[in-house]
Amino acid sequence: MNSHARPSSPVIDPTKLDRLAEIAVKVGLALQPGQDIYLTAPVAALPLVRRIAVHAYQAGAGLLTPILSDEQVTLARFQNGSDASFDRAPGWFYEGVGKAFADNTARLSIVGDNPMLLSGEDPAKVARANKANSIAYQPALEKIAAFDINWTILSYPSPSWAKLVFPGEAEDVAVAKLADAIFAASRADLDDPIGAWSAHNAALRARTSWLNDHRFHALHFTGPGTDLTVGLADGHEWQGGASQAKNGVVCNANIPTEEVFTTPHAGRVEGHVSSTKPLSYQGTLIDDIRVRFEGGRIVEAHAAKGEAVLNKVLDTDEGARRLGEVALVPHSSPISASGLLFYNTLFDENAACHIALGQCYSKCFVDGATLSPEQIAAQGGNKSLIHIDWMIGSGAVDIDGVHADGRRVPVFRKGEWA
Repeated sequence: MNSHARPSSPVIDPTKLDRLAEIAVKVGLALQPGQDIYLTAPVAALPLVRRIAVHAYQAGAGLLTPILSDEQVTLARFQNGSDASFDRAPGWFYEGVGKAFADNTARLSIVGDNPMLLSGEDPAKVARANKANSIAYQPALEKIAAFDINWTILSYPSPSWAKLVFPGEAEDVAVAKLADAIFAASRADLDDPIGAWSAHNAALRARTSWLNDHRFHALHFTGPGTDLTVGLADGHEWQGGASQAKNGVVCNANIPTEEVFTTPHAGRVEGHVSSTKPLSYQGTLIDDIRVRFEGGRIVEAHAAKGEAVLNKVLDTDEGARRLGEVALVPHSSPISASGLLFYNTLFDENAACHIALGQCYSKCFVDGATLSPEQIAAQGGNKSLIHIDWMIGSGAVDIDGVHADGRRVPVFRKGEWA
């Protein structure tokens, strides 16, 4: 080892970390020979970035370009930046990322920063910075939302995140526990993780096939604090596990994943719904969310914690008060069974059924790759600068599929597939 190399934390199993890197390249991205990779990660995740680089180049990657973030640099802006800086974002950079995606560069994101990093900062500045970044990111986000290229997102157990999930533990113990939870959820703790992912994807395909055969007009959710009818977009298609991007690559966009999901109709959501898990959003914990929909739009919103931030999110644009995704996850999913709150949507959304405010995915339409933005909108697809998932499922929630003629079919009973 040269003098500049830094080994991974001694409490993180190197074999499982290497398996996670292999999963990222072979399952998450399904990287194609000669394909470039644009990778983002927190500085703490360098050990995983390095193992990914090895597996990527062994798989024939063209060029891997990593961009690293740092919590202290992020805090420096909010604590010392001029007021005007919070309405700025590097549009020039995102234009380049958009061009890279247009040239078939694969996208790999590693998350792991402290989800509550900005909890002590001015929420107005956080909201302004997020909005500016969302606007600047559009050239790249449009290609991700349209699934133009193969992309994936996975996690690394940074110390700051680990201490949030396991607040009563010493740092090394917390990191070890979070690492084990990530490896288990990502199937990196198995001897044949690639084979395990193949079997898991097949099981999720069976669920999506059943739902697509039924072609439900709507889903009706009932449970404590919830009586919600989610109309489904015209020509919607259920997706789950591995799916094909427009460039022809079959990849797993989320590592881990336990969900099957589709596009709601932006104008056909009615009733009220309560969250079943807290939402960690840009440093704020938003808990006990209660909203009411009329004509597809949230007309009333409350939260026991973080209500001001929730309302700022809802005011982002017209589409922020409408749904862009509905997803089904059994209450017995491995992530739910862990009993952990990860403060990380990638994990927490795979513990419970959920809905997402904002932008829809064009891949969740029949022949979505051929549809124009105007056609997607005409079929009920939502457009927004945001896409924020929050959990509405539990062991007490029932779901019925509702056909256009009113016939009802049990989909979930007490949080499990019926």
